Amino acid sequence: MARSEKSARTPKATKAEQSAPPAPGSMNRRQQLVETYRITKRSDKHIGLVLLAAFLVAGLAGFGLFWILPGSGVLEWILAVVGGTLFGTLAVLIVFSRRAQKAAYSQMEGQPGAAAAALNMLRRGWKVDPAVGFTKQQDVVHRVVGPPGIVLVGEGQPSRVRSLLAAERRKHERVASEITIHEVVCGRGEGEVPLPKLMRHIQKKKRTLRPADMTDVLNRIKALDATRSAVPLPKGPVPTSMKGLRSQMRGR
Repeated sequence: MARSEKSARTPKATKAEQSAPPAPGSMNRRQQLVETYRITKRSDKHIGLVLLAAFLVAGLAGFGLFWILPGSGVLEWILAVVGGTLFGTLAVLIVFSRRAQKAAYSQMEGQPGAAAAALNMLRRGWKVDPAVGFTKQQDVVHRVVGPPGIVLVGEGQPSRVRSLLAAERRKHERVASEITIHEVVCGRGEGEVPLPKLMRHIQKKKRTLRPADMTDVLNRIKALDATRSAVPLPKGPVPTSMKGLRSQMRGR
């Protein structure tokens, strides 16, 4: 009787909960790769054939390169097979990383918070603050502090976003008037930066802020942020592939 009461008080997990993938932070490398492949295949149906072709082409090239190295008999075969395997595996990892990143961007594009997810891929030396400004219509402005200075990135309806960017620029000029402030609109319209090119577009901007000055700038805008109300970003725009392979995609 006690056993039945205990089972009644403990609800069973639903099928959706049982089939849901674990959080990226709790996955090991193999699980991350499997989950990334599964998500990538949603928008890249031929990813398996592409990776196989990359392995075969690079593997044959590696096999031929190591085959002509000095050696004979069994040693020659061992070197050629090992070299071909290494070249093929390296090609698969490179191609897979790039295709996974492209697929992740295609799945995120157009969703609220997509620009913030892309900006979070920036490496060390950059400070990203999502949704420092927003409207009720889910237009948002994200802030990036890094070598180019302060970069305000807006996403949403273009006319509202540009007004929001102008308002945020005025606020930041009050506390960091001597720091270069850039305005970027993420989108596919004229004068906008597409999501897949957003990170590279910001990284290519002229460096005007020294690393030693970043702490001072961040401290000054803390007072500005203290007067803001928090806004939770919609959950869901970031595919697991972006989180799981973040370290592998950095710098690509």
